[in-house]
Amino acid sequence: MPKLKTIFFDVGNTLLFPTRASILASLYKQGIIPTLEQWHAVERVTKRKFDEIVQRGGPADHGFWFMFYTRLLEELGIHDDMLRDSLVESTRVSWNWLDMPPGTREFLQRLGKLYPLAVISNADGKIAAVLEHCGIADCFASITDSGVVGYEKPAAAIFEAALRSMNAQPEQSLYIGDVYSVDYLGATHAGMQAMLFDVCGAYRGNGLPRVESLEGLEKRLAV
Repeated sequence: MPKLKTIFFDVGNTLLFPTRASILASLYKQGIIPTLEQWHAVERVTKRKFDEIVQRGGPADHGFWFMFYTRLLEELGIHDDMLRDSLVESTRVSWNWLDMPPGTREFLQRLGKLYPLAVISNADGKIAAVLEHCGIADCFASITDSGVVGYEKPAAAIFEAALRSMNAQPEQSLYIGDVYSVDYLGATHAGMQAMLFDVCGAYRGNGLPRVESLEGLEKRLAV
């Protein structure tokens, strides 16, 4: 494997996570509060089905949340298409992704001493402002947002734009993201190394390079 020189991160479900109290506010008002384990269980099933669809040429990224909330509401015994659609739209708003695990900035600062860091995210053009708000934007030399550049993962064009912004060679670059069909395959098809950030455990046991926490990632990169 070529020597690693540059590391690129996804944002959603990798560095920042859904602010569920905001996104699910309409459910919370009804006293319906899905647990984190319920959320992760639905995420595991949805990711596997979504990966199959994308690999067959189906729509990437945004279709995931439609599938996710369809299943979540079904499991909660709720049949309300308008509610589902409002949850999907709320989740697509970058400002509803403000849940940052403790120690994230410190981890990025340590890693940044070893490698130049950058971001590649399918977002709404606001991800740089969100990262600034969360206090980690300065950890990255480049932030590539699909809402700005006009290309979405898994298209090679967004990875290539990010590589150019860092003057980085793909084979010497690692991309870390949470969805196999969008992040892992998108990056590897662009010639990059890739690793899954798999907090919910969707890809356990499939032999792919993966970690479930920043601590695990730090240990993996130290090997």
